[in-house]
Amino acid sequence: MFEPAVRPRAGFAPRRSRVLLSPWSRLTLLVCLLAGAGAVVVAYEPHRLLADGGWPQQVGGAGAVVLFGVAYGLCAAAFVPRPVLNLASGALFGAQAGLAAAVAGTVLGAGVAFALGRALGRDALRPLLRGRWAEAADGQLSRHGFRSTLAIRLFPGVPFAAANYGAAISRMGYAPFLLGTGLGCVPNTAAYVVAGSQAAAPTSPAFLLSAGFIVVSVAAGAVVAWRKRHRLRSAPAS
Repeated sequence: MFEPAVRPRAGFAPRRSRVLLSPWSRLTLLVCLLAGAGAVVVAYEPHRLLADGGWPQQVGGAGAVVLFGVAYGLCAAAFVPRPVLNLASGALFGAQAGLAAAVAGTVLGAGVAFALGRALGRDALRPLLRGRWAEAADGQLSRHGFRSTLAIRLFPGVPFAAANYGAAISRMGYAPFLLGTGLGCVPNTAAYVVAGSQAAAPTSPAFLLSAGFIVVSVAAGAVVAWRKRHRLRSAPAS
């Protein structure tokens, strides 16, 4: 009699899939992606390609604005500082077209980071939310997504990447996050874009007004962040 052939264990493939798709495996993938993006930024400085002199001169018109917005979004998601990108946008396209490209790029970069954090990091990190401050912040973002995002973008006290991934871990939806980002980023972004468009004339009223607005917004953001910090500390845990 022939002995039946040894069959592989039926549960191996499902177990392997569960391991590969587990929350901590996805979080590890996210960390690797972010580390790789940061390494590329440090090694190749892609934001220099968006500065005056590095942008391809043969690309012009509306197509250049759209292409710049896409490049801006990818660079912002890869931790390139937005003030640098905003200044470059103003220097390349002027105040109006530069603002449109910068706002579109900001929303795109925030959306990419939010989607990555939501898909790869939230399931692993949400169970780690402990403590009164963390739970209060999570509750604020989850219940008042649009208003919280709008406030964060209006007052530049929270780093762009931290706001994106913090929102992704919360229960906030895509729509309030993107809408709050698009509306809230306009004043500060406009100030940098105008400053970039007037960089050749640093004594012009437009440049001085935009620079003054940047200083005032940063100071106001620091005050708001300080007051919000104490309010979150005193809020009851949900």
